[in-house]
Amino acid sequence: MRAIIPVAGAGLRLRPHTYTQPKPLIPVAGKPIIAFLVDQLVEAGIQDFVFVIGYLGEKMRLYLEQSYPDLHKTFVTQANRLGSAHALYVARDSFSDDEELIIVFGDTIIDLDITRFLQISGSCLAVKKVKDPRDVGVVEVDANGMALHLIEKPNIPKSNLALVGMYKVADVASFRKAITTVVESDRRTLQEFQLTDALEIMIREGVPFHTLEVNNWFDCGKKEVLLETNAIMLKRPGAATTYPAGLDNTIILPPVYIGENCAISHSIIGPNVSIGSHTNIHASMIRESIVGNYSSLEEVVLHHSIIGNDSSIQGPRQSLNTGDNTEIDFG
Repeated sequence: MRAIIPVAGAGLRLRPHTYTQPKPLIPVAGKPIIAFLVDQLVEAGIQDFVFVIGYLGEKMRLYLEQSYPDLHKTFVTQANRLGSAHALYVARDSFSDDEELIIVFGDTIIDLDITRFLQISGSCLAVKKVKDPRDVGVVEVDANGMALHLIEKPNIPKSNLALVGMYKVADVASFRKAITTVVESDRRTLQEFQLTDALEIMIREGVPFHTLEVNNWFDCGKKEVLLETNAIMLKRPGAATTYPAGLDNTIILPPVYIGENCAISHSIIGPNVSIGSHTNIHASMIRESIVGNYSSLEEVVLHHSIIGNDSSIQGPRQSLNTGDNTEIDFG
């Protein structure tokens, strides 16, 4: 089975971080978002991958080639970001002979039994119940969990089952026909060619789709969700750094991930902090935050923050001489 992973989006909701870094490469608990996905698929036995790249695509290609040299990889460029169905349309020649596919969007982290998902007979949609389904693609199902209808970002949702961005397609010929129909007939929803519309065509033509509810789904497109995901992932076995090196007179409040070759002195780090490699931190307090590689922080207090790679932040210095019963608030 081949995995198709679109990673061409610009990540507008995570700017300024995505001006220079593709969203799937933003780190969570010490790993880029896409690494969680690729590792999960490799563990399930998948070795053939197609990555649809676009925005900052060379950075994505470089990371994947360096980090996964043994994978069989094909890169397809989506020059114009015209939607999810369009991303798969431009890659259609790379899976023309396949009998089954798994399609996963590279900017989410999905917690499920992927072996069970792949072993389901026929096509399958990974889903999750959400409180507000108006901002996502949703699926209506029958009493047996079979998909009846799919719709992208409905104004009046008839279901709260969100499509989380993982799809198993067992009828590849019908799928290629459906995405071709959507694009070449200029069938757009919300000004883009949507994968949900292609799958809806297949369902209307009688192709059955099962659904499988996932345990957790982290759509890392917003700062708040990214930091929440970082905190959750750090609590998982093996994610946090147990005995970090390079500490001088520093207190660690776990869980904390600290990358290689970091120097941290006279600081308090944690909880729920990820620090990239080759980063220097001095006289600082950091909690609930993500700090990138090759950064330098001195005399700063950070919380609920995301600091990009190669950043340098130096806090204000004060000299105080106060008497008894003094209260000072620097805001």
